[in-house]
Amino acid sequence: MSPQQEYQRRFDQQQTLLQAAQALSEKFWRTRRVLFIALLVFAALAVAGWLPAFLSVLPLVLFIVAIVRHQRVIETIERATRTANYYDYGLARLRGAWMGKGNAGERFKNAAHPYAEDLDIFGAGSLFELLCTARTRAGEERLAAWLLAPAMFDEIRTRQQAVNELRDKLDLRADLALLGDAMNTGVHHAELAAWGDQPARFTARVLQIVAAVLGVITLAAAVAWLVGYGRQYVFAALIAETGFLLYVRHEVGRVISELERPSRDLRLLTQVLERVEQEQFTSSALSQLRAALDTNGLAPSQQIARLHRLGEILDWCKNQFFAPLAFALLIPAQIAIAAERWKQECGPQVAHWLDALAEFEALNSLAGYAYEHPDDPFPELVEVFAQGALFDGQQIGHPLIAEARCIRNDVKLTAQQSLLIVSGSNMSGKSTLMRTVGVNVTLALAGAPVRAQRLRLSRLNVGAAIHIQDSLQAGASRFYAEITRLRQVVELTQAELPLLFLLDEILSGTNSHDRRIGAAAVIKSLVERGALGLVTTHDLALTQIADELQGCARNVHFQDELKDGAMYFDYRMHEGIVQRSNALELMRAVGLDV
Repeated sequence: MSPQQEYQRRFDQQQTLLQAAQALSEKFWRTRRVLFIALLVFAALAVAGWLPAFLSVLPLVLFIVAIVRHQRVIETIERATRTANYYDYGLARLRGAWMGKGNAGERFKNAAHPYAEDLDIFGAGSLFELLCTARTRAGEERLAAWLLAPAMFDEIRTRQQAVNELRDKLDLRADLALLGDAMNTGVHHAELAAWGDQPARFTARVLQIVAAVLGVITLAAAVAWLVGYGRQYVFAALIAETGFLLYVRHEVGRVISELERPSRDLRLLTQVLERVEQEQFTSSALSQLRAALDTNGLAPSQQIARLHRLGEILDWCKNQFFAPLAFALLIPAQIAIAAERWKQECGPQVAHWLDALAEFEALNSLAGYAYEHPDDPFPELVEVFAQGALFDGQQIGHPLIAEARCIRNDVKLTAQQSLLIVSGSNMSGKSTLMRTVGVNVTLALAGAPVRAQRLRLSRLNVGAAIHIQDSLQAGASRFYAEITRLRQVVELTQAELPLLFLLDEILSGTNSHDRRIGAAAVIKSLVERGALGLVTTHDLALTQIADELQGCARNVHFQDELKDGAMYFDYRMHEGIVQRSNALELMRAVGLDV
């Protein structure tokens, strides 16, 4: 069954469940109204003496039962609605109608990054929006980090194995998406990790024993008073407790004030952790990730449940009826000491739990993409020392373009032929080709499948100058912004990894004479430093650079055809230099008199 068929089946299943639950909910609404009226009638008859009082309880009991059962139906409606929406969004991704509906990762946008803006890694309609299913900020940050820097080959292979295992776990992905709805805004990850890393200071076992003994003595003294013994024992016990509380009040107050938010955040976190703990994994990466969660032989959800119970008891202590007994038994002090001991034991693990969950969510995001695109293979990783820097893509396409509309091309760059100079008319596909290469490198080196029939590549740094804009705030023209970026790209050749450069309409902001000299110098410098790359241009004079590089460069082009006043593009890469331009035809087509 194809991903679209499976999503549609699950969506229809949830819609059927939703319709049945909504019909049942309507029946419960009517039943509750009837029972409420019956309750009023029975009460009136009982007050009038026409009906035994105990019979008036019957409609009340039935009314309460109806409310409880109706609430369960309402919860079913909410879950079915959210689940249906989850699969509906999956269907939208498969149709190519997902842009602007998901998490765009706007907070990760960074104009100074060497390729993020140019390759649409973040923002509406971005690669991040297509991939991300993370429900925690830590998971989003981990996925973003993977897309912003190449991983080591061993790490990439480990991620590939994990993604391959998670690929078909649809129920797990759906459950995590639903369970995590409150986590993105509800859990303060940085504060939670910082709280766990703080040293626990109020942990002395003797204080906990003293508090428990004083509480028992006070309770025994109170019982003795009730059966006829003197009050002096109660007063003595209370005086002892007061002295103890004066001694520990600052630490108890501090612990209790600091405990509320971490306890709530961890409770939200445990719902997702419990679901992950239920899964059995076979790949080494996921098995190690799961095993690393346990602390002293207990799963994180079990450890967090211990702390949550302490928090619940503290909440009871705020109840006006329970508060006097809680004071007499020194329960707040005992809870504070127990919470600090939990923090001493498990606090340092909180950051590890968050880190493991972030890793899992990032892997799960890549696995969702892998499931939805079963024809996209994992790339073959080639060590640089074997044959130099390499990008060899057969039938590569852009993953942000719906597969039905995606035109694919072969692109091969090697240490021997390291440059493609791409000429062609406006809108013919030159910039899209560069983005296609760059985005597939980003996916490959993050551990994800790629949009290609086959892709072999070495580890590469990517540097791009595609989406260059001027800045009024910085007082920088487009030309200055471009040469600044070009300097950044050239500096990347000094890094350990070979560079893949992607330069669109290089130096188009200056005159043709300076452009020819400047572009040739930059391109030759990059090639001589072992970089691979693509350069697009409208200026056919720049295509002559290929002759000057003595076989290291190759001219290719995209072409167009004018039919009945309309431009047609095949978006196929052809050998050689483009022989015609469509600029004048386009100007005439929009009504300009040229």
